[in-house]
Amino acid sequence: MAKKPLQLGRAVEWPHTPEQAQLDRVPNPQKGTDYLVRFTVPEFTSLCPVTGQPDFAHLMIDYAPAAWLLESKSLKLYIASFRNHGAFHEDCTVMIGKRIASEIKPKWLRIGGYWYPRGGIPIDVFWQTGRVPKGLWVPEQGVAPYRGRG
Repeated sequence: MAKKPLQLGRAVEWPHTPEQAQLDRVPNPQKGTDYLVRFTVPEFTSLCPVTGQPDFAHLMIDYAPAAWLLESKSLKLYIASFRNHGAFHEDCTVMIGKRIASEIKPKWLRIGGYWYPRGGIPIDVFWQTGRVPKGLWVPEQGVAPYRGRG
């Protein structure tokens, strides 16, 4: 089956579900070099699978590319597809990490899901593939723990 053309540089429909969303990859021009790519998603939204109310998170996605880079427009469309998707915080965070890792097969990937409180309790979810490549500089994700009004 032929891969669909890149979404970059053309008008595309917004995907209605994460399963419908297409994640695109492009060749890594620096594949012989270990380096880190970071995507920051400060306004992630999904739905509570029980109440249907919106949930909000700040996602940090770090990866060390191998042969492929994740194309950012396709990531934006994929992330937006969760706006009407009902799933728990843990499921959303891990699902996103696994889908990206499956598509681009990085040397290493981690995702941090810093969720705003639900029922008064903030939930942070972390997932990664394997170990960090030796010598790779991986900065802290820099998202402060939730403090409320304190």
